This record gives sequence, structure tokens and C-alpha cells, in this order.
Amino acid sequence: MRDIVLIHGAWAGSWVWDGIVPGLRQAGFRPHALDLPGNGSDDVPAAEVTLQRYVEHVLSYLARLPGRVCLVAHSGGGVTATQVAEAVPDKVAGVVYIAGMMLPTGVGFADITAPLKAADPEAAGISPHLRWVADGHATAVPPEAARRIFFQNAPAAAAAAAAARLTPQPERARAAKPHWTAERFGRIPRLYVEALQDRSVVPAAQRRMQALVPGARVVSLHSDHAPQLSTPAELLAAMRPFLDELAAAAEGTAVA
Repeated sequence: MRDIVLIHGAWAGSWVWDGIVPGLRQAGFRPHALDLPGNGSDDVPAAEVTLQRYVEHVLSYLARLPGRVCLVAHSGGGVTATQVAEAVPDKVAGVVYIAGMMLPTGVGFADITAPLKAADPEAAGISPHLRWVADGHATAVPPEAARRIFFQNAPAAAAAAAAARLTPQPERARAAKPHWTAERFGRIPRLYVEALQDRSVVPAAQRRMQALVPGARVVSLHSDHAPQLSTPAELLAAMRPFLDELAAAAEGTAVA
């Protein structure tokens, strides 16, 4: 298991992984950063984008790769990773969620945050700042809100550049709920990387998902919502033991 498929979150694209791709290669892995339909550089109209279209796009890519893979998903990309793992559990060696939406079956992220917002309005994350675009089929993030809620720990220039690269997010896909079974997705090894200073998927929401979908190994980073941008070395170090174990298991060797 040396192939790692990187799945970005809402409003982002494959570029969000640029900070860790070199490190993964140096560690002997083959990273594949994808643009999901309607995101990044992909020009599928927002009205045509669904979770199923995301899943089919990833499955098509996986079919080109030999052997098993690890899925690494950031934020809302976690929903896609879960559904892909449910679809092809024998192809997926493990899933890493980075401040990710590791949701129970049939549950949306809004369901997770609804009770949290009553105690802390900040649990709403980016939602109050979104602007509707594309005739109501997508939302956009104002750059200032992105810098403050997604990228507050990153160097100012990097945060500004990332905020400027965000693209409208198809809402049918963002609001989707995964559907999975214990026999398929439920048996796949998982790692959850907590972002303890996250203002988007706040720590309370991350912990709630861990409680509702138990079984993941958990590591914590003192990072904002996008550690691949703000603390890439620390993120790589947090993932390496899990990735190395998956690779060793696939190759029949012991982890040093």
C-alpha cells in the first residue's frame, strides 16, 4: 500500500495538498491529489454535482491504481472518503480524516453542529459567512472569512493566497449524508487527526463525530482547520505511523 488518494474539502481543490505532497513522496508513498467534480479546476456545473458524482469520480481514479490505497480526506472530503470506502472496502486499506467529517450513517454535518451551536454560536463555523451563487446551487466564502476561520494559523501570505483560490462549492454535495454499514466501511482502519484550534469544524464537533463513529485512532495537532497549510511537517509526522503500518501490512513486513 503505497498509493494515497488525497480528497479535498468544500470550496477547495487539489492544490490544498501542495504542502504535504513532497513529504509523502520522500517517505516512499505515491500521493494522488484529486479535484472533485465542480471544485478546483473542474468545471462541472454546480447544479449537476452530487455526493454520488464525487464518489464515482474517485472510484474511477482508484480503478487505475494497482492494489489497495489509503484515502486521506480533509474537512468535508471525509463524507466522500466514507462513501468510497463503503463502496469498495477491499480496495481501501485505511482512511485518514484531517479535521474531517467522519459522520454516522444517515447523519449530516448540520445534525452534528445543531446541538453544539446552542452552547457555543462559534460552532456554526463558516456557515454564517457564506454567499449564495450559481442561482442558489453553490456557496462562496468571502476571503476575509476564509483567512479568519480556515487559515488563521498560516503565514499571512499563504493564508491570503489560499483564500483567493477557493471556488464556489456545490451545495447538494456539501449537504449530503453518508450511508454505510459496519460490514464494509466499519471494518476499515481509520485515523482521525484533530485540529484543536479549528474554527470551522470546531473541536467539539470533531469529538462528537469520534464518539458517534468509534474505532478510529486519534492524534491531536495544535493547528487551525488546514494543518496541511499551516503545520505541514507536524501533520506528516502525525500520519506517518498509521501510513507506515498500512504499508507494512500490505507488504508483509514489520514496522521498524
